[in-house]
Amino acid sequence: MPDSAFWTLPVDRMTTGSGTRYELTVLRPPFTVHAAELPPNDPDRAAAFARSLDTIDEVIDDLGPREQCDAHTVTTRADLDLVHAGAWGNLMSISDPAFADDGNDMPLFAEATRLRKRFPDARIVGRVEVHCGAEHTEDLVWLPDGTMFHACGWPGDAPFVVAGDPRAVMTALGITADVLDDLEVYFDLEDEPNQNDWGALATACLGDADPWGRPDLGASTLRVRHSEHATGRMESFYFSTG
Repeated sequence: MPDSAFWTLPVDRMTTGSGTRYELTVLRPPFTVHAAELPPNDPDRAAAFARSLDTIDEVIDDLGPREQCDAHTVTTRADLDLVHAGAWGNLMSISDPAFADDGNDMPLFAEATRLRKRFPDARIVGRVEVHCGAEHTEDLVWLPDGTMFHACGWPGDAPFVVAGDPRAVMTALGITADVLDDLEVYFDLEDEPNQNDWGALATACLGDADPWGRPDLGASTLRVRHSEHATGRMESFYFSTG
């Protein structure tokens, strides 16, 4: 099957939007690991992790390592076939443009649900921020005991929906108002949900294990064939004329 089996647009077609992050991370015990102390990326495990996700049918090519401080941006249809994935000991993470959404499908939550079944001992953290006409975010944290929150919507606008128990997640991980203040994160559960920075809260929940934005940590750049459903969703989302 050709690489572009499900696309109807040419590889050089410019996107009408992009994002700043499309990340899903699986952290297995010990949770106290610091990203600076992680072993090097295992390319075979990283590719296997990518291949196991529902958004991806196949890994076509490994294009080599990249530094985690490099931003993952998309400008053409060809860029949407690239994902960045890493497997560093007890930590696995992927940045996949197919996680972007406008709130109708919530692919990040769907993939996290599948990963929760595969890795019940893991802390799962997802962060997606995209701008295709307007900013849309989807963030989640899922702990091994089932405590979780999922926040999805349009920051500063409606609709914005929060499910689960973010207060319980914060309590379990010792994330207090003082901790967030030290991180220069504004967050107040008494505010309207669309006024809070849920991505920053998810980042705080990942803590020192966060692999993204680090110049000292490598990952794999993979060219993939996304699933038919994921491809159709990206084609509608990234090339919208509305």
